[in-house]
Amino acid sequence: MRTQLAIRIDSFLERYFPERRVFLRSDKDTRFIRLRPLVQLFTFTAAATVVAWSIVATAILMMDSIGAGNFREQAKRDQQTYQARLNFISEQRDVRAEEALAAQERFNTALQQISRMQSELLASETRRREMETGIEIIQNTLRSAMNERDDAREQLASLAAAQDSGSPVQVAGISSNSNALGLITKALAETAAERDKVVADAQDAFVQAAEMEERIALMKDQNDQIFRQLEEAMTVSVKPLDKMFRAAGMNTETLLRQVRRGYSGQGGALTPLSFSTRGEDPSPAERRANRIIGELDRLNLYRLAASKAPFANPVKAGYRFTSPFGYRRDPKTGGRRLHKGVDFAGPVGTPLYATADGIVTHAGWSSGYGRLVKIQHEFGIETRYAHQSQIRVKVGQRVSRGQRIGDMGASGRVTGPHLHYEVRVGGEAVNPMIYIKAANDVF
Repeated sequence: MRTQLAIRIDSFLERYFPERRVFLRSDKDTRFIRLRPLVQLFTFTAAATVVAWSIVATAILMMDSIGAGNFREQAKRDQQTYQARLNFISEQRDVRAEEALAAQERFNTALQQISRMQSELLASETRRREMETGIEIIQNTLRSAMNERDDAREQLASLAAAQDSGSPVQVAGISSNSNALGLITKALAETAAERDKVVADAQDAFVQAAEMEERIALMKDQNDQIFRQLEEAMTVSVKPLDKMFRAAGMNTETLLRQVRRGYSGQGGALTPLSFSTRGEDPSPAERRANRIIGELDRLNLYRLAASKAPFANPVKAGYRFTSPFGYRRDPKTGGRRLHKGVDFAGPVGTPLYATADGIVTHAGWSSGYGRLVKIQHEFGIETRYAHQSQIRVKVGQRVSRGQRIGDMGASGRVTGPHLHYEVRVGGEAVNPMIYIKAANDVF
């Protein structure tokens, strides 16, 4: 059965692959190799397979080459776009920095104006009190003079009545009518002179009182204008600071109470005003002034709090923002992990600055961080500055915002020179850009 099947297959293949013989001739004899149809089929199939594989492989290589070229071009275009975006962001950062400096200058100018206006307000309030005291003294003197005038008139009327009745008049121990007449005449003259003097004094007092009332009214208008300017200055100064702290997720009332506990001394210009020594309720002007003083105190507490929280940028020279806060692909291992800070890339040696007042708790090598500086601030906030090339502070040192703490470098686990900047609240990493962006419109 197998023989017949083989014969049929050979007969079928004979039509397309007839049997061939390859002769090999030498000097002594001649030999040949028979190429049966089945062998030819296998040979042809193998050759066709090799050719097809070559064609497919060549096509794949060409497609890969074309695709790689397109990918490189696309990568170049993306890189150019990214670089243009970085340049635009850098320009915007410089503009915002200039605006922040201008805002700081306006803020300082407003504080100077507020201090000057407060001094003028206190001086004008003192002058108003002195004028009111002077008016009160003049009014008392006028009332005393009028009472004396009335007493003299009564005495003169009694003397005149006694003279008309012909009865002897006892005046200062004298009982004769002649003497009484002389005394009456003298008393009348003195009374008339005193009356004229009292009338003149009263007229002068009324004129002075009218002038003082005009001055007081003018001073009240000036005080009202000063109050309005102070209130507007307080609103312009306090509102951006309040907004900045709220944007950073901080409770302003709790924050101010905590700062006030550290600065609890009293006295001086920010003590509430009280002009009354008899326990009287404060006047509307005093209440208004005390409200402004309260806002000044709030502004001062905000200023103290702002210096203790990281509302600043650790890099002031040219840099590129290369990596944000959040989960990302690890540049070393390729795995996905949480990036607990932000990266600022720049040349080695770029100055690095503290973003708030605080105490250095670490200044040295720390595993993947390389040369690391940790600064502990108020409100449970800690900042970290990693991968430095040189550290310029020591553990236990107290630093201020804007003080240079080190130089940018590439120490530790990095792919290039940059600063890894972290902000931690209560030990938990938070996005540092929350604080940096919150302060853009204030500092």
